[in-house]
Amino acid sequence: MPPKSPSKASRRYPAHPLPGVGALIFRGPGKRGPILLVERGGHPLKGYWSLPGGLVETGESLDEAVRREVLEETGLKVKPLEMAGVFERVMKDARGRTEYHYLLVDYVCKITGGKLQAADDVARVEWVPRERLGDYQMTEGTRDVIEKAYSGASRKRT
Repeated sequence: MPPKSPSKASRRYPAHPLPGVGALIFRGPGKRGPILLVERGGHPLKGYWSLPGGLVETGESLDEAVRREVLEETGLKVKPLEMAGVFERVMKDARGRTEYHYLLVDYVCKITGGKLQAADDVARVEWVPRERLGDYQMTEGTRDVIEKAYSGASRKRT
């Protein structure tokens, strides 16, 4: 039986933080070209732009998770190159209760194959130049992660 991540319903009001991954994918050499963003097609934060990614499934490594999530959401095959950082996302409801709580590990990845297309729970995919990032309504922290990667503040894998 393949590993599973929590159902959409069980992600709300979790008993503990849920582990997830994200991918910073740049078009062109290095971290200078446009970055791939996905528009979220489902809740939470439907309509917001973010990095491709999602939850780690039971028994899955972080590398496996980022490869799977990028393929599911964008049709692209990738290889994780370096860790961009570890981030926490906590979203509270109107009563101040923790509605969503994620621990995210983001990686700079390179494309190794596939064909770009919006798939799974993604409404659209776009290559966005650095100077146009401000035109997109992004999930909290996404712009900071991208800017850190552009400035070279990530850790190469050994």
